[in-house]
Amino acid sequence: MLAEERQERILSELRRRGAVRVADLTDLLDVSDMTIRRDLEQLARDGLARKVHGGAVLARRVAFEPGFAAKSQLAQPAKHAIAQWAGGMIQPGAAIGVTGGTTTWALAPYLAAVPGLTVVTNSTTVADVVAGADSATSDHARVTVVLTGGVRTPSAALVGPVAERTVAGMHFDQLFLGVHGMDARAGYTTPNLAEASTNRVFVDSAREIVVLADSSKWGVVGLADIGPLSIADTLVTDDGLPAEARGAFEDAGADVVTVAVPR
Repeated sequence: MLAEERQERILSELRRRGAVRVADLTDLLDVSDMTIRRDLEQLARDGLARKVHGGAVLARRVAFEPGFAAKSQLAQPAKHAIAQWAGGMIQPGAAIGVTGGTTTWALAPYLAAVPGLTVVTNSTTVADVVAGADSATSDHARVTVVLTGGVRTPSAALVGPVAERTVAGMHFDQLFLGVHGMDARAGYTTPNLAEASTNRVFVDSAREIVVLADSSKWGVVGLADIGPLSIADTLVTDDGLPAEARGAFEDAGADVVTVAVPR
């Protein structure tokens, strides 16, 4: 098992239980305690866990924003399965919005395959992937990419007044929205105040809202609200979503699509 896979398993246990012991993790993952301690040190450096005597606890700082590189290593199979399914929702000739995030970044390679698509995004990483994948297509089928401008966040999103003025003057058939957390009471959230404001403008500009979020985001609450669960027309997530969470989304009026993740 690769280090990234172990750390993802450890983080899953942390989110499920709130705390883990080194001894329990060595049994669960069948590795040495030294290996587990190194994994916990990495999760602590990424701001995802806090080491304590004999183990670690989940970092629950609502204002903490992990960097893009750290987040991109988490739940990769789920994110790619979600992105592949979401790519099939997009119609040729559509105009779509794509916000920042590592799951929306996973969607980016599928966008260049949609003829005549216009993509408005505040994600520098999404724009780079779409532009690179699109370079090999014929001129009549090429994707138009509009990058909003703005101030860059640690998660590679451009936010603030410049981004908001750009987005506010546009209208999207669909918005593919990435989120930091989702919770029955708090709704969809992010640690970044400016990103929350920019994402709300994206939401207001779209006819259909599709949230892309793996099941580990359930129960996570960031500092700033993007909106209640009811803003989403569709949630695309993985099959690890708890039954009570699915019920909360359905009560809020969202269609819930759970995709199978290769184990």
